[in-house]
Amino acid sequence: MAELNVNIGNLKLKNPVMTASGTFGYGLEYTDFMDINRLGGIFVKGTTIEHREGNAYPRMAETPAGMLNAVGLQNKGARYFAEHIYPEIKDYDTHMIVNVSGSTIESYIECAEVIAQLDHVPAIELNISCPNVKEGGMAFGVTCQGAADVVRAVRNVYPKTLIVKLSPNVTDITEIARTVEAEGADAVSLINTMLGMAIDVEKRRPVLSTITGGLSGPCVKPIAVRMVWQTYNAIKIPIIGMGGISNWKDAVEFMLAGSTAIQIGTYNFIDPAVSLKVIDGINEYCDRHGFKSASELTGAMMK
Repeated sequence: MAELNVNIGNLKLKNPVMTASGTFGYGLEYTDFMDINRLGGIFVKGTTIEHREGNAYPRMAETPAGMLNAVGLQNKGARYFAEHIYPEIKDYDTHMIVNVSGSTIESYIECAEVIAQLDHVPAIELNISCPNVKEGGMAFGVTCQGAADVVRAVRNVYPKTLIVKLSPNVTDITEIARTVEAEGADAVSLINTMLGMAIDVEKRRPVLSTITGGLSGPCVKPIAVRMVWQTYNAIKIPIIGMGGISNWKDAVEFMLAGSTAIQIGTYNFIDPAVSLKVIDGINEYCDRHGFKSASELTGAMMK
């Protein structure tokens, strides 16, 4: 049996399989379906400093081999999370990692400071795909300057493991990855959703209230694997890969391309226990191919 533990900087995971923000709630919602303590980690839903109701309905739509979403970071705010949700999840035997979002640098800072006070949250995932309201709505993570500004600001106030979630909606993801590495990120996670759109041809109207939304699911996997591979060859900090993972083969593919760990997202809606099957599958793959540890898979693609 292989050693499945991997490290993301100073963060030690019991295995490389985690669940993606926005697809697994706070973990509590899945306890009837699986033992969440077996997971390497859970990225809880996007958290902002302020209460957010999210976007108007409809805000989700199925697409071939995927889905579009424009939920809009619906949550009750970081302080509500700290006071009411954190006490319910802090004692699970897995890493609870908070996805931190914002619309200004100041709001990112304030949210990170609140989460930093929670002893049993060892890391945050900084979502830099959010629109910068002070710059006309362009996402922080689509320019090197925007990414640098927000990561530097949060790094100055957040002492624990800082994971930066990268947007695929850029010309060259390696430029953004190098930038956040230089500003103190301990790891990067990629990819976030891709910008997509669907139209109801009978009504001749966009399906989503926001017109466009984030595309996820198996349809994005080849692009995600390519971006992980490019990023692995551009930076030295660990990569957490995601984008269309639906089984253990997909997870191994991401790891061979350069991921130290992976996140499962959209497929949680189809099979709530998929992550446990992926853990077992990675272990069996390592045994079959003579890998003594899961960490040996990272970047082990033969050219």
